[in-house]
Amino acid sequence: MNSVLKRLSKKKRRTIKVVVVLAFHVLGLVSSVDALMSTRTIQGTIAWVVSLNTFPYLAVPGYWIFGRTRFNGYVTAWQASDKEVQYIATTMLEEIEPFRFSQFEKPEAARAAELLAKTPVLYGNDVELLIDGDATFTSIFEGIEAAKEYILFQFYIVKDDGLGRKVKERLIAKRRDGVRVYFLYDEVGSHRLPDEYKNELRAAGVEMYNFHTRKGPRNRFQVNFRNHRKIVVVDGDIAWIGGHNIGDEYLGKDPKFGHWRDTHVRIEGPAAIAAQLSFFDDWHWATNNVLDLDWTARRAEAGNVPVLIIASGPADELETAHLMFIHAINTAQERIWISSPYFVPDEAVMSALQLAGLRGVDVRILIPDNPDQLMVYLAAFSYFDDAAVTGVKFYKYTEGFLHQKALIVDDLVSSVGTANFDNRSFRLNFEITAMFADPDFTAQVERMFEEDFSNSRMVEGDELDKKSLLFKIGVRLARLTSPVL
Repeated sequence: MNSVLKRLSKKKRRTIKVVVVLAFHVLGLVSSVDALMSTRTIQGTIAWVVSLNTFPYLAVPGYWIFGRTRFNGYVTAWQASDKEVQYIATTMLEEIEPFRFSQFEKPEAARAAELLAKTPVLYGNDVELLIDGDATFTSIFEGIEAAKEYILFQFYIVKDDGLGRKVKERLIAKRRDGVRVYFLYDEVGSHRLPDEYKNELRAAGVEMYNFHTRKGPRNRFQVNFRNHRKIVVVDGDIAWIGGHNIGDEYLGKDPKFGHWRDTHVRIEGPAAIAAQLSFFDDWHWATNNVLDLDWTARRAEAGNVPVLIIASGPADELETAHLMFIHAINTAQERIWISSPYFVPDEAVMSALQLAGLRGVDVRILIPDNPDQLMVYLAAFSYFDDAAVTGVKFYKYTEGFLHQKALIVDDLVSSVGTANFDNRSFRLNFEITAMFADPDFTAQVERMFEEDFSNSRMVEGDELDKKSLLFKIGVRLARLTSPVL
């Protein structure tokens, strides 16, 4: 009797194993069809289709967590939104239309940028370059203190430390003064933020939500997407955009990195409305609520800088951030200077940089010498040799950790934002970038870059050749993982 039961149990076990194996292969086939129809790059499609049908046991869960490059839920929510939401977007475009800037040296280049941004370049803005954390948060705190109607506050990382508590105290104080406060954070970037911090803000009347990437049954596994935007808007008149998050390290207080080199911008004028629309859309996705905001575009009392706000992300029909950077590189005639803490571009961007170098453009790329992510640090080495042949120069910042995301094209165009030069910012993250078509402001950004270059060392073209075999293997492996870095 016992022998029969043992044989039956073995048979059942084999049956279960066969069913599980067949299920994984069926799921692999179904997932490969999904990858074939939705993955944006040919290389990514081939890699997923092969792995899903060869190693479905690992590839299937990996694909549904890391493989999706389109944030379909966000698109669906917008398409299904009520008439009030779409009316507001239309109203915003009508409000800013009188401030449309049209005096371009290269109108075709400006047209492409505006089509990517889905908003026009706007004049009538006063712009201030904010270098490092003290200047940035002093400016933001002054803006919070001056708020009369509402504050929109969105960051990727929020920490309950010295800076985080100052933010909390100021927002609670303004809410008690009757100012409406809307606080949005990324649940992955701010995963360590304690409930006590959030509950204290909510108890004071601050409306605080996470971006809710996994909202909806079809999006349950969307943990690979991030809302990487850092935006503050006060009363629809002033916006702050840049690389800083909320944490003491952004004030240079991290014992490991010391000086934290980062950049923000303060924008007063009609362009603040475009930044407000980005927050409005994210809030609508996260909460299903429509914010009652002021959409009146007002010219700043001083300054007349043309500004283009580019909100990009995986819900876009096109790869907005990716195309934006390629467009900037291709239009450069004299120089393109790029600063990014995470430089892991794809072949299209790297080819554009190499061609720019070959046609005589001064191409300089500023990256950290002291990294915070090992794989990103290793992957960057794989670009040095090829770049050196074409005249592209790499600089490594040595005075702390470089986290700014900035760019200069020739003597006219510059940008500051949240997007890095990697696949995450190109395809997986919600980002926002402010571009400026103004020689005087670009001269300020130039002086900032020159100071950074003076605190950097130029990378030799053969730097990787001098490393050990084990290091070189690590570099190649890191380059292979670049699509998910």
